[in-house]
Amino acid sequence: MSPLRAVISDFGGVLSSPLAPAFAAVQAASGIPSAALGAAMARLEERDGRHPLYELECGRMTEHDFLDGVGREVAAEVGHPVEMHEFSARWFAALGTNHAMVDYLRGVGERGYRMAILTNNVREWEPRWRAMLPVDEIFELVVDSAFVGMRKPDPAIYALTCERLGIAPGDCLFIDDFEHNCAAASALGITAVHFLTTEQAIEEIEAALN
Repeated sequence: MSPLRAVISDFGGVLSSPLAPAFAAVQAASGIPSAALGAAMARLEERDGRHPLYELECGRMTEHDFLDGVGREVAAEVGHPVEMHEFSARWFAALGTNHAMVDYLRGVGERGYRMAILTNNVREWEPRWRAMLPVDEIFELVVDSAFVGMRKPDPAIYALTCERLGIAPGDCLFIDDFEHNCAAASALGITAVHFLTTEQAIEEIEAALN
């Protein structure tokens, strides 16, 4: 085994299917332009001094309140009422499991590496995303932003994950589909793999582990 002792994986976009097509499917189903959604959240951030998505993912805002607030702003942007409360159902209907990556990481765990998930997520979504893969069979630890009050790329959430594993950052490998999340991990001494495709990620993980 390599000096690396633990593998920490993101959920969305790594253990799931890519996020961009899922988001496009939700937009198509809801009829809400992405520009309108982005503008709505920017206005809320300017007004409240807090980005609503970050508040949601840190568990400081409920999904209901997030969707209510964003829905009102989107309605003002597009000039007609919009229904936001079907978002999570549409999102998970469009999101699939990356079975190849899940199976690969199961095998990594069977080789003796400690396994964890580090995810920016929504508290109310936990039953939905956990139902997509055998979390407890493969991963001994889940650090979910909505339950710990911090989110990637805050260095503190990586430090917390390493602390809960009882392993130094330099002994950990981290996989994420957002480059800025990987950069934050690298800055702490964690080996980071920027997930672009399953094949590319597996090749880079194997090179690091071997």
